[in-house]
Amino acid sequence: MDSLEILNPQIHGELRLRRDFPLSNHFVRIVPSEFAAAAVACPIFFSKHRETGAFYPGAALGLRPGELLVDRPDGKAAFESLESVREGFFATDDNISIDAAHSRFAAEDGHRLFEPDGAPAPALRRIQSALGALVVGTQEAEQFIAALLAHRLIEPLDISLSFDDGEKLSLQGLFTVSLDRLQRLDDASVLALFRAGHLQLAYTMIGSLQQVGILARRRNDRLTGTL
Repeated sequence: MDSLEILNPQIHGELRLRRDFPLSNHFVRIVPSEFAAAAVACPIFFSKHRETGAFYPGAALGLRPGELLVDRPDGKAAFESLESVREGFFATDDNISIDAAHSRFAAEDGHRLFEPDGAPAPALRRIQSALGALVVGTQEAEQFIAALLAHRLIEPLDISLSFDDGEKLSLQGLFTVSLDRLQRLDDASVLALFRAGHLQLAYTMIGSLQQVGILARRRNDRLTGTL
């Protein structure tokens, strides 16, 4: 990314974050430490990186681009991912880089990144924490996925939805944990998955699929004006 710059209080001391920056993605990458919070608000799926074809876990905040269906009555998201917290910021070796052209940044009104003495302001400290959790969590996600693949537990999903206004949606390119194959594993494999913390994550993903129907009903209610 050509516009990446190492974050520096001397250069970016006056840079601010817009106060009400909208979510830019309806499907956002998450890491295992976020599964429990995500699963009570939205479905968790696996998808594949376009460049590498590798699996990664993500939470569906809506059913199509530009759509948010997990908002609360106050308009805030019921689940806020680490990815959304760090949007516009990147971990670069031991530094933090920013996409200087990202629309999240403002020169005037907004949350300060640095205190007058150059120390990180609360907004930046929150972003630092999110980036650290993502670095650790990405490794945990890779280990989880590797364990599932070793037991052939990842399977594709075919989700087709119809709405009262006549619209039909087909969710493609998504994968989940096969409950049937999981239940057929031998005791030693189940125990190994349990001890690694992978079994709970697998069942959390499977359980989160009930949120698809909830999001669909919420979307239908909005289309028909009943919500």
